[in-house]
Amino acid sequence: MPIFKSLESLEQRRTDIASQIAALGDLRGGSITATTGRCGKPTCHCHQPKDPGHGPNLRLTYKVRAKTVTESLPDPAAARKAEREIAEFRKLQTLHQEFVEVNAQICRIRPLAPAALLPEEKKRRKRSAGKSRAN
Repeated sequence: MPIFKSLESLEQRRTDIASQIAALGDLRGGSITATTGRCGKPTCHCHQPKDPGHGPNLRLTYKVRAKTVTESLPDPAAARKAEREIAEFRKLQTLHQEFVEVNAQICRIRPLAPAALLPEEKKRRKRSAGKSRAN
């Protein structure tokens, strides 16, 4: 990420990133995997040596509240759609990271605004009138 020098250029970059995020299409996280398997018929081709089995069956796997969820993708069109959505999600992750980095730069260089002291902060603490027990 390029380092911007002025506060105005950083704020403009943050606005640009926000508009790029808003322009993203449908997205979802996860990954697509292909699985193969063997059926229960002993005479089926999948039980032959060196046969990969039935499949590949495409699956979309993702997390929901710390639990892994797996969905079957019934056809290649569904797999292509899921791949596009995952690609958009990865773009979102990249843009989010850049947004946070730009925001951190803004926070570092933005000047402090003069703030009025709160009533608790104005009070001066008085020393205790009691004597110390440590002698």
